[in-house]
Amino acid sequence: MSAHTPLLPRKPLPDGFLDRVGALVGDRLATGEAIRLQHGQSEAHFEPVLPDAVVFAATTEEVAALVKLCVGAGVPIIPFGAGTSIEGNTIPVMGGITIDLSRMDAIIEVNQEDFDCTVQAGVRREQLNEHLRDQGLFFPIDPGANATIGGMAATRASGTNAVRYGTMREAILSLKVVTLDGKIIRTARRARKSAAGYDLTRLMIGSEGTLGIITEVTLRLHAIPEAISSAVCSFDSLQGAVDTVVQSIQIGVPLARVEILDDAQMRAVNRWSKLDYPELTTLFFEFHGSQSYVDEQVRTVEEIAAMNGGGEFRWSNLPEQRSKLWKARHEAYYAAVNMRPGAIGWATDVCVPISRLAECITQTREDLDKASLPATILGHVGDGNFHVIFSIDPNAPEEMVEVEAINQRLVDRALAMDGTCTGEHGIGLGKQHCLVDELGEAVDLMRVIKRALDPQNLFNPGKIFTF
Repeated sequence: MSAHTPLLPRKPLPDGFLDRVGALVGDRLATGEAIRLQHGQSEAHFEPVLPDAVVFAATTEEVAALVKLCVGAGVPIIPFGAGTSIEGNTIPVMGGITIDLSRMDAIIEVNQEDFDCTVQAGVRREQLNEHLRDQGLFFPIDPGANATIGGMAATRASGTNAVRYGTMREAILSLKVVTLDGKIIRTARRARKSAAGYDLTRLMIGSEGTLGIITEVTLRLHAIPEAISSAVCSFDSLQGAVDTVVQSIQIGVPLARVEILDDAQMRAVNRWSKLDYPELTTLFFEFHGSQSYVDEQVRTVEEIAAMNGGGEFRWSNLPEQRSKLWKARHEAYYAAVNMRPGAIGWATDVCVPISRLAECITQTREDLDKASLPATILGHVGDGNFHVIFSIDPNAPEEMVEVEAINQRLVDRALAMDGTCTGEHGIGLGKQHCLVDELGEAVDLMRVIKRALDPQNLFNPGKIFTF
């Protein structure tokens, strides 16, 4: 049993509409049930809802033409990247046309001297870094999934490197966006800063496809560090692990990555990824810089960890070792869910000021220990963001009810600490009431913006808030 997906009124497509779409895109129009199902669900726990059709777009101009067709017929438009969203962000709750941008995967230009590049929305994160490697550059935003850059922009993704390199908000210089009237706009130029008018780039980042369709992204890049070292350290307690991270940041250690996995998550990871780490609360570290600078960072963090009940650091310095370590971290969701055969997963996240992080995680773990179903904690503790993953029996509806209550307590706890209901998953379908709890009347201003840019409510309707 999946969580109920809220549905909005759905109208049949106008007569002849698909014929007009087919005349524009040819065989890149798909109406088969399997492809529609693929685009009507996500990694999340929500019930699938199928779009009426899927179009695989090829160019920005084609997206603009599709938007004009859809607006003229009053048909909802749902942009789609890789489908890895967590909060039902791309489920077409009013039906309509899903525009799949995954074939728009050209790397348009790399400006090596300026440390930036421009790519189409369908470029995958791993694809981009493979292309950049020979130029000594990399794109650091790493949400775990091999997501598309356009999808990462639309959901304001972050991930394991955010503690040092920031999120998509900091990584994006400019966007090319198709608006509801079929116009193609560029939100900014490549300059590193600008005071020219409203910041339309930031408005579109995290808008989840509700204000326009992102078709190109200009990104900040970084030099590949001279030295990279990864390590794993186990702790006697959650408190000790979190204190190690907070104290390291407070004295200025520039941690590149630092992830926490509680004891339950480590049991799942060991089983799923065939590892043999102690099944205790554990930190995964990564340090970037010159060799001497990395050595200095390591010594400092080892000392802090030892004072907080940390054990021996186990190092992964070779590229293949680091890859195995971070692959295990990125597959933690699947590891947690599959601790129960046939289970479905529910992943949620919050983010709090780092001074309240230990308190929030500890109270959450106490809450989970009282639950009747298994759940794990992991997260990007360097910036105060952590996740809870529930493994739910699909034949036990009472478990879904229990998880909804635990999730609400988690959000209430984070908001009471002046945190946010979501650090990186977005609002989508699942946290709309939480957004109101968090921002109150500011949500009304968001509605004003939505109505101004999309008065017919055709761009990804039903997401973030009710229209």
